[in-house]
Order: sequence, then C-alpha cells, then structure tokens
Amino acid sequence: MNDYPPIADHGMIGDLQTAALVSGTGTIDWWCTPRFDSPSVFASLLDSERGGHFGFAADLDLIAGESVRQLYLPDTAILVTRYMAPSGVGEVADFMEPNPSTVATDRHRVMRVARVVRGSLPFTLACRPRFDYARAPHTLTMLDDGSALFRGPATDLHLRSSDRIALRPDGDDVVAQFTLQAGETAAIALTADRPGAHTPSPLTPAEVRGGIEACHDFWLGWLRGSRYRGRWQEMVNRSAITLKLLTYAPTGAPIAAATMGLPEQIGGERNWDYRYTWIRDASLSVRALIDLGFTEEAHAFRTWLRDRLDAGGTASGEPLQIMYRIDGDPHLTEEVLDHLEGYRKSAPVRAGNAAADQIQLDIYGEAADALAQSQDIGGIHGWRAWARILDWLADTWDRPDEGIWETRGGRQDFTYSRLMTWVAFDRGIRMATTHSRPADIVRWTNTRDTVFNQIVRRGWNERRQAFVQHYATDVLDASLLLMPRVGFVAPHDPAWLSTLDAMDQELVSDSLVYRYDPVASPDGLRGSEGTFNLCSFLYVEALARAGRVRQARYAFDKMLTYANHVGLFAEEIGPSGEQLGNFPQAFTHLALVAAAIALDEQLDRGDGPAARPSPPYGT
Repeated sequence: MNDYPPIADHGMIGDLQTAALVSGTGTIDWWCTPRFDSPSVFASLLDSERGGHFGFAADLDLIAGESVRQLYLPDTAILVTRYMAPSGVGEVADFMEPNPSTVATDRHRVMRVARVVRGSLPFTLACRPRFDYARAPHTLTMLDDGSALFRGPATDLHLRSSDRIALRPDGDDVVAQFTLQAGETAAIALTADRPGAHTPSPLTPAEVRGGIEACHDFWLGWLRGSRYRGRWQEMVNRSAITLKLLTYAPTGAPIAAATMGLPEQIGGERNWDYRYTWIRDASLSVRALIDLGFTEEAHAFRTWLRDRLDAGGTASGEPLQIMYRIDGDPHLTEEVLDHLEGYRKSAPVRAGNAAADQIQLDIYGEAADALAQSQDIGGIHGWRAWARILDWLADTWDRPDEGIWETRGGRQDFTYSRLMTWVAFDRGIRMATTHSRPADIVRWTNTRDTVFNQIVRRGWNERRQAFVQHYATDVLDASLLLMPRVGFVAPHDPAWLSTLDAMDQELVSDSLVYRYDPVASPDGLRGSEGTFNLCSFLYVEALARAGRVRQARYAFDKMLTYANHVGLFAEEIGPSGEQLGNFPQAFTHLALVAAAIALDEQLDRGDGPAARPSPPYGT
C-alpha cells in the first residue's frame, strides 16, 4: 500500500448516505458510516499507520512489469481498477448500491468484485478497520460460514466472501490471498450495520450480479433526467453524478465534500472538516442540478431548508446558520484528533467545524437564488417562513460578517455578502410577484435598492477601477465573479469589464484563480493555499458571459486537464498542478457545470468578440 497516495489518486463510490474513497491501486483509505459525517472506520488517508484501510487488489509485489488504470463504468458510480501485466489482465469493480430512500439506515454495503480476463493474477485482501477515527478498539470473530465479524462501538462490520476467497485472521484484522485464472471471478462484501444486526449467509453470485445491475441501472436511469446536450457531456455528467453522490438522500441535504482534514497546503494548518451541509454550497449545488434538469433534488432541499427555519436554535443566533450536520443538527463542535498525524503529516486533523457559529449574510441570497429557479416554490407554510426571513433581513442586512471564505481574522463589510443580500431581496420580489404571494414588496424593493446603491458607492474602488473584497480595502476577491450571473451587473458593463481585467492581472495565473491575496488581506490563519477551483470555473463563466469566448474556452479546457484520472476535482490546485484540499469538492463540480452551460450558450450563439489577450503560440 502506498503510504499516502496523491489526493487526486482516488475515485469515489457511495450509496447516497455515505461514501468511500478508493485509491488508484485499489485500497479503500476513507469511509465513514453510517453517514457522511459519522466517525471513520477507514482513515489511512489521514494516518497511514493508525487510520485503517481495506485493500482488495492484484498483488503488485508478485507481478513484474504491471500497470494500473482506473475508470468509471460510463455514466455510473461503479469504479473499476484494472491491472495489466505480462502474466495476465484483471480488474476490481467497486460499488455501493444506491439507496434513494428518505429513511436513514445504519446498513451500508461495499461490494468489491475481482475478475481476470486474460492469463492469471494473484490477489490480496487486507481488511483492517479502525473504528471512531481510530480511537476505539474492536474485536474479531470468525464465523462458521467462513465470514468475519468486526465489532466496534455502535457499529458491526460483516465481511463475506465468495468461495474462491478463504478469509483468515491476522490479529484483529482479516487477510486473504488467492489467484484467479482467465474467466474467473471472486467477490467480497463488507456490510456495516448496528450491533447484532448481521445475518450470516454465503455471498452468492446472484447477490453480486443483482447488486451491480441495480447500481448500474440506478445511475443510468437518474442521468436520463439531465437535459444537458452540450460539448462537454462526459465531464458534466461526471460532475452531476458527483453532486448526487454528495447528497444525503434521507434529508436532501448536499454536503461540501466527502472528506475531512485534507490540507490546502502540505504541512499547513488549513485542514477543515467539509462533511456538512453549508447553506451556500448546498444552494449552489442545487442550482447546478436544477440547471441540468433535476428537480427532485430542489424539492428535497427546499423541504430541508424550511425545516431548518422552523427548528431555529442556531449556534449563531441567526435564523439560519452557515452550516449544519446533514440531519439538521446545528451543533458542529470542532475537535482536534491529535492521535492522527494528518495527510503527509499535515496536522492538525479537525473533526467538526467551529465556523458554524460565524455570521455570513450571503447565505440568504444563495438560498433565494436556488429556490427561485424552480416553478414550484413550495407550500404556503414554506413561503411564509421565507417571507419572514426577508422581513428580518430588511432590518439586519447592514452588518459586518465573516464573509464567504469563513475568515478567522475578524468581521468586515464584505462586498460579496452585500451582493447576495441584494440577490435575496431581488429573488424574493420576483417569486412573490410571479406566484402572487403575500409580501411587503415595497419594503423589500426599497431595501434592495439601498443595498445596490451602497455596493456601488462603497464596494467600488476608484483607484483600482474594480469592485473590491470589502469596504475598507482595495484587495480583490474572486467571489465577485458571480456578479454577472446573479444579474447585479450586465456582463458587458464597463465597470464589470474593468473589474474582470483587474482580476486577470492580480488573481489569475494561467487560467487558475486565487480567491484573494491572504498577505494583503489577512484571514487569521498561517500558511498559504493553492488556486481555488471554484473560482477558476467562475472565471471561465464570467469570461464567456463577457463575450471573451475564445479565452473562456481555452481556460476551460486547461482547467479540465487538472481533473484526476476519473474526472474528479478537489478544492484547490497547488504550485505543481497537484490537487489539494478535501475531495471530491462539490464547489468545484457545481462551478464546472455552470461554466460548461454558459460557454455552450455563447459558442452556440457565435456572436462573441475575439478573446483578449490573443491566443498563445501565434494561433
């Protein structure tokens, strides 16, 4: 096993309630169960010695001249790792059967199926769980039917194998070695469930075949709901599947990423837990899915959002807080897991997120924009709850906050927060008017216009000829790339084009975009970070909308080269093109979708002026 494979060297499988990462050589080094935000049972991605892992792969130590490739079965979340060697060619298919039910369950199953298509290959299995972020011991019982039962706190893991795999104990872990010839298959199923719920039974070929067929059919059926027919079908489909995999089916709550603690800088301290539902990220994810034609996700999120308004009790004291656990719990106490060394010794490893009690006024605009995309804005109860929010916001919008990037350096009057406040009122007015709903339209309109005038007066920096990060600085901020999309400025407005030019000069590095300059605008944290993939795709979208179509397409195609081998993105790109931060990141994939749609629209129109600057290499 590679102690710490690159962050990008992973595919993701999931069942819509939890997800696992599989490394490029076939090791599951991250899995939390029974929910995305539950403690881990495999976490060697955060500590290669202590974290625990589940290896099921060709035994590369016994094979000379081998190569390994990984791919998804087209338009599914079935991950295939292929092993090619002079002695034979084989593969392992990893998947979790999707469970779209609105009822949460403790039962989740990882299926791993090996087969050889030519010659013969030796395989190894090593299942070494470490419960509760590797803090809790477990016991192992070998059962009479040849299966193995791991007992940890609040969770049992039941490992069953097909008849070609003989499991044997290795201390409190389980290992196996076996060889397959051409045409032979072998399978393993690891089922997590509440204590005492396992049912001993052999793993049959029919069970394996039924599981993979159900997984295959689910994803193909779901993806048929997409109306995207543009130029980047494969990448957009992969992003849509990724966003769906990162959505907790029982509540409809999207999470920001499948992982926690992965660093934004190797050896740095910017290592956060992203397995929660941010109002901002979730709203933008739902907006991307709506734009692709998926409406059920919008309905589920709207219900989840209404329930948060009804529940109250936020850690921040606001009507909504910036993030929640996936079941809506507002308490996300942050703790440091100091027994884990962190990815490539990038400590501290944090579980929970102390930013939950921050004030970020932008969340109301992002939620309103997502809700406004749907023709069905919800029932009477839901509308009244949202109208009360806007009435409250009309009294409270003019406050400093921590801003979209959750800075820990003090509150400011962030321009982006004001921008999304404007969006909240604008969309509220639009929904009330379109659907003839009761609302204080006059007050909302006056407040919207006041916000607009304040942004133009105080968010615009005359010296920079640009909109800036907050009212007391001349620092630029890439979050403002959303200005044209939300309709605050026209994409060809001179004020916007000069802002875009300023960002080109200061934040853009060969199409990659930094969020802001932390040296010029301290955020309360040590160290640096890479370019932010969300912003890089927002930049593509802004270029396209501004008519700089050739430049936008080139930047988009370059961004796609940073995707990993199966089309997934983390949060950031490092100095050498490596992926950094939590993985895969919903922010990145939702922005990829938006950029592809905007660029397709402009290319189809064919009326954009030539890109600026001129294309490279004299073309």
